[in-house]
Amino acid sequence: MNAGKAYTVGLLVVLLGLFTLTGSYYAVQETEQVIITQFGKPSANPVTEAGLHFKVPFIQEAHVINKQILEWDGAKSEMPTRDKLYISVDTFARWRITRPLEYFRRLRDERSAQSRLDDILGSETRNAIAKHDLIEVIRTTKERKPETDMAAIDAGTSNIGVLPPIKKGRKEIEREIQNAATAKLSEFGIELLDVRFKRINYNPSVVEKIYERMISERQQIASRFRSEGEGEAAKILGNKERDLSVIESGAYKTVEEIRGAADASATSIYAAAYQTTAEARSLYEFVKTMETYDKIIGENDTLVFSTRADPFRYLMDASGTPPRKAAAQ
Repeated sequence: MNAGKAYTVGLLVVLLGLFTLTGSYYAVQETEQVIITQFGKPSANPVTEAGLHFKVPFIQEAHVINKQILEWDGAKSEMPTRDKLYISVDTFARWRITRPLEYFRRLRDERSAQSRLDDILGSETRNAIAKHDLIEVIRTTKERKPETDMAAIDAGTSNIGVLPPIKKGRKEIEREIQNAATAKLSEFGIELLDVRFKRINYNPSVVEKIYERMISERQQIASRFRSEGEGEAAKILGNKERDLSVIESGAYKTVEEIRGAADASATSIYAAAYQTTAEARSLYEFVKTMETYDKIIGENDTLVFSTRADPFRYLMDASGTPPRKAAAQ
């Protein structure tokens, strides 16, 4: 019985010795740094060298802290811009622990650090977005130009398709967020390396407004094209009418000139032919009078005239001799 007790006690001593031995050393990796606490109080100097290190068992405890660059992936949240348009912003950041003692005292572990990053970076992101218009948030550089040349369309009088100028842009806003959050996170022993917007989506109400604006701009451009086309069509039709009038007037002038020349020539020929003898002159007078009758007297016309009228003397006497006064009565 005594031998059994001695065996048990010996086994317990061996186990206690192994437990004490394993609790008296710890290993530090290249990507780690360790804070040693004694009765919960951290020591002043963190262990940053990789290798095997020793500590007092049961009294001291090793807390491993990561030395690598860590990531923070913020939750997507909606926030308003300065021009009162709501957007959904998704951000991410990269950070690392540069003062492990301060980090351990204030935060203890990475879970608490992520929570503090959520608070600080989320707040600074909302503040930055609220101080800038939507165009500043979504534009990256000041040099961006429209893909199409709208100057010819607008003729310098309209802003259709022209991107408004920006003062900062998205990169500068990201830098503002990083600068504002760096000072706050340094109190926790954290160095903020970078902050970026992962994705910026429009709120459904904003999307509707943007679509309406795009449709309105396209309609204005179409209206301008249509009005310019109608103006060109009116100009072409006007030129056609003008050219047609010029051509017709020129043709009419030519026709009248030819007709006048022909009439003059015919008159000259008639005059030369009928001026040879008295009988020829009388024949010419008779023929012209008959032509006049044909033009002024229709088939169903009724004439009331005096027989003394000179133009109608041939109706009473084919010889053309004016009737006597008594006969006329």
